[in-house]
Amino acid sequence: MKIIISNSGDQPIYEQIAGQIKNAILSGGLAEGAALPSLRFLAKELRVSIISTKRAYEELEKEGYIESFQGKGSFVTGRNRELMREEQFKKIEASLLSAVEMAKISGISLKELEEVLEALYDGNGGCEER
Repeated sequence: MKIIISNSGDQPIYEQIAGQIKNAILSGGLAEGAALPSLRFLAKELRVSIISTKRAYEELEKEGYIESFQGKGSFVTGRNRELMREEQFKKIEASLLSAVEMAKISGISLKELEEVLEALYDGNGGCEER
């Protein structure tokens, strides 16, 4: 499992760690029952504080993606991958609903909104000229 941390972004380090582990679980890169690196090992490898890795694991555990056992470590849960994906989809829908409402208020057309979404999805950061 490869995790890339950016110190220059707005997203906290623990969220970056949790997000990348969550993506690996949802994509099947981390299978059910797979062991995660220890908190100390991951912190050392990423050159971040152990507090950041601990918080990331706590978030993942709270959301049901991993289980932690005292003295044994943390493991990917046996939750249904489709159920986890559906939960993510609901969060995306809520964010898109907010964006659509903002676009309507601002007079941005559906076509313009689609172009922005497509640019963001393709990784262009929405910086293309319209």
